[in-house]
Amino acid sequence: LHSTERSCLLRELHRFESIAIAQEKLEVAPPSPGQLRHVFFHNALPFVGFGFLDNAIMIAAGTQIELSIGVVLGISTMAGKYSEIQNNFVSFSYSSSLAGYVEALASRLGLSIPDLTPKQADMWQTRLSAHLGKAIGVTIGCILGMFPLLFFGEEEEKLEEKK
Repeated sequence: LHSTERSCLLRELHRFESIAIAQEKLEVAPPSPGQLRHVFFHNALPFVGFGFLDNAIMIAAGTQIELSIGVVLGISTMAGKYSEIQNNFVSFSYSSSLAGYVEALASRLGLSIPDLTPKQADMWQTRLSAHLGKAIGVTIGCILGMFPLLFFGEEEEKLEEKK
Protein backbone atom coordinates (compact mmCIF):
# COMPACT_ATOMS: atom_id res chain seq x y z
CA LEU A 1 0.00 0.00 0.00
CA HIS A 2 1.07 3.56 -0.62
CA SER A 3 1.66 5.84 2.34
CA THR A 4 -1.64 7.69 1.75
CA GLU A 5 -3.53 4.42 1.64
CA ARG A 6 -1.82 3.21 4.80
CA SER A 7 -2.66 6.41 6.67
CA CYS A 8 -6.28 6.23 5.50
CA LEU A 9 -6.49 2.60 6.62
CA LEU A 10 -4.92 3.47 9.97
CA ARG A 11 -7.43 6.32 10.53
CA GLU A 12 -10.34 3.98 9.79
CA LEU A 13 -8.95 1.33 12.11
CA HIS A 14 -8.59 3.86 14.91
CA ARG A 15 -12.14 5.10 14.28
CA PHE A 16 -13.45 1.54 14.33
CA GLU A 17 -11.49 0.82 17.50
CA SER A 18 -12.89 3.88 19.26
CA ILE A 19 -16.43 2.86 18.31
CA ALA A 20 -15.76 -0.68 19.61
CA ILE A 21 -14.39 0.69 22.89
CA ALA A 22 -17.45 2.93 23.29
CA GLN A 23 -19.76 -0.03 22.66
CA GLU A 24 -17.93 -2.12 25.24
CA LYS A 25 -18.87 0.40 27.91
CA LEU A 26 -22.54 0.38 26.96
CA GLU A 27 -24.98 -2.24 28.16
CA VAL A 28 -26.29 -3.92 25.02
CA ALA A 29 -29.85 -5.17 24.77
CA PRO A 30 -30.35 -8.69 23.44
CA PRO A 31 -31.32 -8.95 19.77
CA SER A 32 -34.98 -8.42 18.94
CA PRO A 33 -37.10 -11.30 17.61
CA GLY A 34 -36.93 -9.65 14.17
CA GLN A 35 -33.14 -9.60 14.29
CA LEU A 36 -33.06 -13.24 15.40
CA ARG A 37 -35.34 -14.17 12.47
CA HIS A 38 -32.98 -12.31 10.16
CA VAL A 39 -30.00 -14.24 11.60
CA PHE A 40 -31.96 -17.50 11.20
CA PHE A 41 -32.81 -16.92 7.53
CA HIS A 42 -29.37 -15.47 6.77
CA ASN A 43 -27.87 -18.78 7.91
CA ALA A 44 -30.62 -21.08 6.64
CA LEU A 45 -30.83 -20.07 2.98
CA PRO A 46 -27.27 -20.92 1.95
CA PHE A 47 -27.56 -24.24 3.79
CA VAL A 48 -30.77 -25.08 1.93
CA GLY A 49 -28.75 -24.72 -1.26
CA PHE A 50 -25.85 -26.72 0.14
CA GLY A 51 -28.10 -29.55 1.39
CA PHE A 52 -29.96 -29.63 -1.92
CA LEU A 53 -26.78 -29.87 -3.96
CA ASP A 54 -25.15 -32.37 -1.62
CA ASN A 55 -28.09 -34.77 -1.59
CA ALA A 56 -28.95 -34.44 -5.28
CA ILE A 57 -25.34 -35.05 -6.32
CA MET A 58 -25.01 -37.92 -3.84
CA ILE A 59 -28.09 -39.68 -5.20
CA ALA A 60 -27.16 -39.15 -8.84
CA ALA A 61 -23.48 -40.04 -8.37
CA GLY A 62 -24.28 -43.01 -6.13
CA THR A 63 -26.61 -44.47 -8.69
CA GLN A 64 -24.09 -44.05 -11.48
CA ILE A 65 -21.26 -45.52 -9.39
CA GLU A 66 -23.43 -48.47 -8.45
CA LEU A 67 -24.65 -49.05 -12.01
CA SER A 68 -21.19 -48.77 -13.54
CA ILE A 69 -18.62 -50.07 -11.06
CA GLY A 70 -21.01 -52.16 -8.97
CA VAL A 71 -22.54 -54.05 -11.89
CA VAL A 72 -19.27 -54.56 -13.76
CA LEU A 73 -17.40 -55.83 -10.72
CA GLY A 74 -20.37 -57.63 -9.19
CA ILE A 75 -19.95 -55.82 -5.89
CA SER A 76 -21.80 -57.32 -2.93
CA THR A 77 -23.68 -55.28 -0.36
CA MET A 78 -20.72 -55.26 2.04
CA ALA A 79 -18.30 -54.24 -0.67
CA GLY A 80 -20.83 -51.60 -1.72
CA LYS A 81 -19.77 -49.63 1.34
CA TYR A 82 -16.62 -48.76 -0.59
CA SER A 83 -18.71 -47.27 -3.36
CA GLU A 84 -20.64 -45.32 -0.70
CA ILE A 85 -17.37 -43.82 0.47
CA GLN A 86 -16.57 -42.83 -3.11
CA ASN A 87 -20.07 -41.45 -3.48
CA ASN A 88 -19.79 -39.33 -0.33
CA PHE A 89 -16.41 -38.03 -1.46
CA VAL A 90 -17.76 -37.05 -4.89
CA SER A 91 -20.89 -35.47 -3.43
CA PHE A 92 -19.12 -33.50 -0.73
CA SER A 93 -16.38 -32.34 -3.11
CA TYR A 94 -18.82 -30.95 -5.64
CA SER A 95 -21.29 -29.45 -3.17
CA SER A 96 -18.47 -27.84 -1.15
CA SER A 97 -16.98 -26.29 -4.25
CA LEU A 98 -20.42 -24.96 -5.20
CA ALA A 99 -21.07 -23.49 -1.72
CA GLY A 100 -19.52 -20.16 -2.69
CA TYR A 101 -21.91 -19.89 -5.62
CA VAL A 102 -24.86 -20.66 -3.34
CA GLU A 103 -23.80 -17.90 -0.93
CA ALA A 104 -23.30 -15.48 -3.84
CA LEU A 105 -26.79 -16.29 -5.11
CA ALA A 106 -28.23 -15.74 -1.63
CA SER A 107 -26.60 -12.31 -1.42
CA ARG A 108 -27.88 -11.47 -4.92
CA LEU A 109 -31.38 -12.34 -3.77
CA GLY A 110 -31.03 -9.58 -1.19
CA LEU A 111 -30.03 -11.61 1.83
CA SER A 112 -28.10 -8.99 3.78
CA ILE A 113 -25.99 -9.46 6.85
CA PRO A 114 -28.01 -8.87 10.04
CA ASP A 115 -27.37 -5.49 11.66
CA LEU A 116 -26.01 -6.53 15.06
CA THR A 117 -23.36 -5.15 17.34
CA PRO A 118 -20.41 -7.45 18.04
CA LYS A 119 -21.80 -8.09 21.53
CA GLN A 120 -25.23 -9.00 20.14
CA ALA A 121 -23.64 -11.29 17.57
CA ASP A 122 -21.87 -13.16 20.36
CA MET A 123 -24.97 -13.63 22.55
CA TRP A 124 -26.33 -17.12 23.06
CA GLN A 125 -29.66 -16.23 21.43
CA THR A 126 -27.93 -15.16 18.24
CA ARG A 127 -25.68 -18.23 18.13
CA LEU A 128 -28.67 -20.50 18.78
CA SER A 129 -30.64 -18.82 16.00
CA ALA A 130 -27.70 -19.18 13.60
CA HIS A 131 -27.17 -22.87 14.41
CA LEU A 132 -30.87 -23.65 14.15
CA GLY A 133 -30.96 -21.86 10.80
CA LYS A 134 -28.07 -23.96 9.51
CA ALA A 135 -29.53 -27.23 10.80
CA ILE A 136 -33.05 -26.61 9.53
CA GLY A 137 -31.72 -25.20 6.26
CA VAL A 138 -29.58 -28.22 5.48
CA THR A 139 -32.46 -30.55 6.46
CA ILE A 140 -34.86 -28.81 4.08
CA GLY A 141 -32.18 -28.78 1.39
CA CYS A 142 -31.55 -32.50 1.77
CA ILE A 143 -35.26 -33.25 1.54
CA LEU A 144 -35.55 -31.12 -1.60
CA GLY A 145 -32.37 -32.71 -2.95
CA MET A 146 -34.08 -36.10 -3.02
CA PHE A 147 -35.81 -35.15 -6.28
CA PRO A 148 -33.57 -37.44 -8.41
CA LEU A 149 -35.31 -40.40 -6.74
CA LEU A 150 -38.41 -39.52 -8.76
CA PHE A 151 -36.60 -40.55 -11.94
CA PHE A 152 -35.01 -43.80 -10.78
CA GLY A 153 -38.15 -45.94 -10.68
CA GLU A 154 -38.20 -46.19 -14.48
CA GLU A 155 -34.51 -47.15 -14.70
CA GLU A 156 -34.94 -49.92 -12.12
CA GLU A 157 -37.93 -51.30 -14.03
CA LYS A 158 -35.87 -51.36 -17.23
CA LEU A 159 -33.05 -53.21 -15.45
CA GLU A 160 -35.56 -55.73 -14.08
CA GLU A 161 -36.94 -56.35 -17.59
CA LYS A 162 -33.45 -56.99 -19.01
CA LYS A 163 -32.82 -59.74 -16.46
